[in-house]
Amino acid sequence: MSDAVEQARAAAEAARAAADEARRLADQAVARAEKLAAALAQAASTAAAPTSADSAPAPAPDATSANGVPAAPATAVPAPDVTSATDVPAAPGGTTPGPAAALPTATEPPVGPLGADAVDAVRAGYTVTGTALELGALVNGAVRPDVQVRIPLGMLNRHGLVAGATGTGKTRTLQLLAEQIAANGVPVFAADVKGDLSGLAVAGQASDKLLARTAGIAQDWSPAASQAEFYSLGGQGTGVPIRATVSGFGPLLLSKVLGLNDTQESSLGLVFHYAERAGLALVDLADLRSVLTFLVSDAGKPELADLGGLSKQTAGVILRELVTFADRGADRFFGEPEIDTQVFLRTAADGRGIVSLLEVPGVQDQPEVFSTFLMWLLADLYNELPEVGDQDKPKLVFFFDEAHLLFSGASKDFLEQIVRTVRLIRSKGVGIVFVTQTPKDVPNDVLAQLGSRVQHQLRAHTPDDAKALRATVSTYPTSEYDLGEVLTSLATGEAIVTVMNEQGAPTPVAWTRLRAPQGSMDPMPAAEMEARVASSPLLATYGTPVDPESAHEVLARRMEAAAAQSAADDAAKQAAAAEAEAAKEAARAAATAAKEAAAQAKQEARERTAAQREYERTQREFEQAERTAAQRRGRSTSRSRTTSSRKTGDPLSDLLGGGLGQAIAKEVVQGIFSTLRRRR
Repeated sequence: MSDAVEQARAAAEAARAAADEARRLADQAVARAEKLAAALAQAASTAAAPTSADSAPAPAPDATSANGVPAAPATAVPAPDVTSATDVPAAPGGTTPGPAAALPTATEPPVGPLGADAVDAVRAGYTVTGTALELGALVNGAVRPDVQVRIPLGMLNRHGLVAGATGTGKTRTLQLLAEQIAANGVPVFAADVKGDLSGLAVAGQASDKLLARTAGIAQDWSPAASQAEFYSLGGQGTGVPIRATVSGFGPLLLSKVLGLNDTQESSLGLVFHYAERAGLALVDLADLRSVLTFLVSDAGKPELADLGGLSKQTAGVILRELVTFADRGADRFFGEPEIDTQVFLRTAADGRGIVSLLEVPGVQDQPEVFSTFLMWLLADLYNELPEVGDQDKPKLVFFFDEAHLLFSGASKDFLEQIVRTVRLIRSKGVGIVFVTQTPKDVPNDVLAQLGSRVQHQLRAHTPDDAKALRATVSTYPTSEYDLGEVLTSLATGEAIVTVMNEQGAPTPVAWTRLRAPQGSMDPMPAAEMEARVASSPLLATYGTPVDPESAHEVLARRMEAAAAQSAADDAAKQAAAAEAEAAKEAARAAATAAKEAAAQAKQEARERTAAQREYERTQREFEQAERTAAQRRGRSTSRSRTTSSRKTGDPLSDLLGGGLGQAIAKEVVQGIFSTLRRRR
């Protein structure tokens, strides 16, 4: 029941919001209708006063952009009935005046959302005494080619933002800026995410639509090619390989790429600290994996005991993320030779800046790697470049395309590093231009550092989009534009612009029809790009990867030595154990033998005792028998004397009966029992 109530409430809120939006649109439609009626009435009164006998009404200005898209939808501010710079009626006498004769003057009544004073303010705000980048012409109902919109070249190190929905012309704006910056002798670095920026190194091709558009905004267009150098991340794609060492990349950026939490990020920083302290070079991902594995082994655990240690679980998470990271091909980005960021600051022999284009064909597969690598380049530039302060022109302009990939899921420490780099790199003479779909993709602390803004069309098809649109409108200076309406009705190739003037103050908000790039808007042919890369002088230095001795090799030898020592220790322990066991066995055998000998001696003693007792018993019995025999002899002596005459002689009896016979018998018995005792 509660779910149904909540759904009903949500539906009611959505209906209420839709009704509010409908009322707002209706009010705007009424206001536009009133403006249109006033403009038509004024145009009718103007047409009623003829200026010449053969004057004719001026046709509507050409609203076709360079790529054929209408300049503004029908719901935009109504187009006035005035003469454009490219569609001028014949002057009296049959001659056609030059474009200047057809330009509206400051005394003409306003025909768009800006009044005459506001137009003059825009004209004055974008008037530059020094070198400037020409962005385009003001749009105030119609294009005002007499009011040009510019960015002072010296203000580019105050950074900028180019934003807009997909397909609204951001890439062409990036190309326009890069071409003019390089033409003024300033090197440019940009990532060619979609592969269509490479055309700036090829002269553009004229067409009727292009020339009509450029003439309408007073652009003297001519084809021109910029000097470009092509790079690739780790050799993935066409270009001179850009590589970085793991130690140069640093734990903070690597944690961002791996998606580690705060605890894991802190542990990774501890690993980097140990590697630096131990003199272990972290060149590639294999080095980092080796150090992690070592620090959680029995041999490596004591190394971090004084620093808090490294848990095996945390190390396991980092190792698994490193394996996944490497499987996506990122291991090719790390290694040597590491790119020297000074190569991005070069100028051509004719003084033009070289446009360094990083070709990133597979950015959708590894967005974190791409964005974080660009951040590493910025951080390295910041560390390497000296302080130069404010100059007439920057030393390098860095275009950060697809900037939302950098900030998505970034940790607090990482965002702080970005803000710090953006804030301080200005003093190194480097300007940064973030290119993204909506300003909300850029954190507020970073957005606050951006001095120039070129905002292409925004779309408000969802409640979140409408909220983002209102937030974007609130960040612009006050103007006579209904920015909520204008930003959603801009044509392709048009933008809302505000920059910093030469005094560092924000310029008035200007609806601008942007100029066309002079280079080709199509990608450079693949064969031509490969030929240019092959002829690059940088290829000899950075083309071939190098595998120097680093942490992986050092720890491998250390682990092998430790394993050998452990094996030797184990062998010694086994030998000692065997020796001890042998000694114990010998002792046991000796004890057993001694015990058996003692038992045998005891048995022999018992046997001797028993034999002695038997001998003594026999002796007693013999003596008793002897005594008995003696007694018997004594009694029978008389009888034997009386009968001796009657008996025949018995030699044996005579012998045993005599003393000698008794002695012999005693010795015989003793001998028998003595022999018996010895045998036992």
